[in-house]
Amino acid sequence: MATTVKIWDPFVRVFHWSLVASFAVAWLTAEDVRVLHEWAGYAAGALIGLRLVWGIMGTRYARFRQFIRSPGTVVAYLRDIATGREARYLGHNPAGGLMILALLATMAAVAATGWMQTTDTWFGVDWVEEVHEVLASVMLGLVGLHVLGVLVASLRHRENLVRAMFTGRKRLPGGADIH
Repeated sequence: MATTVKIWDPFVRVFHWSLVASFAVAWLTAEDVRVLHEWAGYAAGALIGLRLVWGIMGTRYARFRQFIRSPGTVVAYLRDIATGREARYLGHNPAGGLMILALLATMAAVAATGWMQTTDTWFGVDWVEEVHEVLASVMLGLVGLHVLGVLVASLRHRENLVRAMFTGRKRLPGGADIH
């Protein structure tokens, strides 16, 4: 008898780890290896574009409509986390859904401002470079919050969410879990 259920499709998993890699490469090469930095940024931008399409046309748990919740639902979920009584979600929980939107939007803005610096119009424009650097730092902060959220949810629900993002599988739902 099965003890797990398939949640994350191969595209979502490959996208996730590819975006992690492209951001890490771009961050680590920002000052030293400009060509690699730019290609990592292009890869991140392309990945974001593909994920936007998959968020509309993809599998159930990949679709935005499955995990984008109202601000009130997000606030209520965060309140439940603070009191230790948050529900387990098979897909992304309301806080996770908001984090995905923040990560996608910020990474898209980082990629866009990076690309702008390669054009004749925006090359050497100080504010574009400054916005790019600030957004990259915001992205790093969001990544830290994302990792913290994954760790908290993993501990609270006794489920290895990092492993789930590799295997695509999570524990079967219980009676109180939200599909």
